[in-house]
Amino acid sequence: MCYANRTFAAGQARQRSGKTVWGAPAACHVDMVEPECYGPQPMFSIDQAKRSPVSIALSTLLVLFSPALPSSAEPAHNPINIVVTIPVLKDLAEQVGGPHVRVKSLLSGYENEHTYAPKPTDLVAVRKAQLLFEIGTGLEVWAASLVKNAGSPSLRVVTTSQGVDLIRDHSDLHHNEHQENDEHASGGNPHIWLDPENVAIMMRHITAALIEIDPAHTETYRNNQAAYLQRLDRLRDELSDRVKSLSDRRFVAHHPAWPYMARRFGFEIAATIQVQTGTEPSAIQLQSLIAKIRKDRLKVVVSEIQLSQKLPHLLAKETKARVVVLTTLPGGLPGTESYLDMLRYNVLQLANALETP
Repeated sequence: MCYANRTFAAGQARQRSGKTVWGAPAACHVDMVEPECYGPQPMFSIDQAKRSPVSIALSTLLVLFSPALPSSAEPAHNPINIVVTIPVLKDLAEQVGGPHVRVKSLLSGYENEHTYAPKPTDLVAVRKAQLLFEIGTGLEVWAASLVKNAGSPSLRVVTTSQGVDLIRDHSDLHHNEHQENDEHASGGNPHIWLDPENVAIMMRHITAALIEIDPAHTETYRNNQAAYLQRLDRLRDELSDRVKSLSDRRFVAHHPAWPYMARRFGFEIAATIQVQTGTEPSAIQLQSLIAKIRKDRLKVVVSEIQLSQKLPHLLAKETKARVVVLTTLPGGLPGTESYLDMLRYNVLQLANALETP
């Protein structure tokens, strides 16, 4: 049975003479002079319907609320599944990829990147991923086995530290207590992202990888990268100007996370509490450090939210130094959700502490 006339009476007819009625059987056509479909005749003529305000109103509502027809211009684009080791890489990948990427960070802003233990859900995420971004240089010692266990032959691993000028000599940072088994002795210090110049290099690796896997959006990725690097340059200049006004830029570091930031902005790391991850200084080393802080009148001890605060507060109690808690990862502290937020927070908090009498 054909419901063309009944459909029209309900306000559903969409096409004019000789066209297929939307919502009616495909074989049913409406001829405005001699209908080919059988059924009750409309209560008013087609010409009357065209002049009826009610008909016009119904037609307008149909256009506004009817489901949109699928577009044939471009097929739906599935986002690229990406896994990253730490949150800073998630931020950078999303800045470049925008809606074309779906990014999961294995670490949040609270874990220690050196001692992280992958979870079963991480293995599942890596298996589904097309790209995995890592820092490298020995930071994620746990990542290689995770990738191996995932067993995904199509997964591409991108090491974003390639081309970065690594800091290798840490004798000045360890106040002449350089140890042969230092965590950073092999390959250089891995905390490269705390220098915005290194982040620019990391972002270029990310952009190149996205273009290779999704060349259709090359222009978008390059434009996003350029826009972000401009913002990064402006922030770097702003923070450099802030630090220049400081007369004393020395501080004691909890562990060797800060040499790249210190080198870029002109801070001086006078001593380091914990020169090797997972080990604590001996009582003799602590006494030596306390004596140095007192003698050199060091005012600030920089700790990290990802580490225990016991030793920094012990030193502060013994020396009257001020403890400043920073974060090496975006999201570690309120107001540090993005990389730019984190960089601004770290530099300004440290500068403000050094400036305070």
